[in-house]
Amino acid sequence: MKFNRIFFGIWFFLFALFAYWQFNDPDPEVWVSIYGVAMIFCLLGTRGIFPKIPLTLVIILCLLGAVYFFPGGVGDWIAQEWAQKDLTMKTPQMEENRETFGLLSIALVLSPALYRALKK
Repeated sequence: MKFNRIFFGIWFFLFALFAYWQFNDPDPEVWVSIYGVAMIFCLLGTRGIFPKIPLTLVIILCLLGAVYFFPGGVGDWIAQEWAQKDLTMKTPQMEENRETFGLLSIALVLSPALYRALKK
C-alpha cells in the first residue's frame, strides 16, 4: 500500500505539471483533459482503488493514440530537441512527437494499476 501512495502520488504531481505546461498548447483542452484523467487514476491509485474496465480503456486509448502520433524519425526529433537547447515548440512535428511520448507515459504509469486490478 505504501508503494501505491508514493508511486502514484509522485505521478499525480508530475501529470499535474504536464497538464499545466499544456495551457500554452494549440489544443490545451484536449491535453489538459488527458493529463487530468491520468491524475484521477493516480489519485485513485494512492488510495488503492483500481477500476479494471476504465483503466483498461484508458491504457488502450493511450496506446492507440501513441501509435497514431508516432514520429517517423525519433532519432531526428531527439537530435533537434537537443540542438535547440530549450523546450519551445518550433514545428508541429515536435509537438506530435511530444504528445506521443506523453500518451506512452500515461499508459506505462497506469499499467501497474491495471495489473493490480486484474490480480484482484
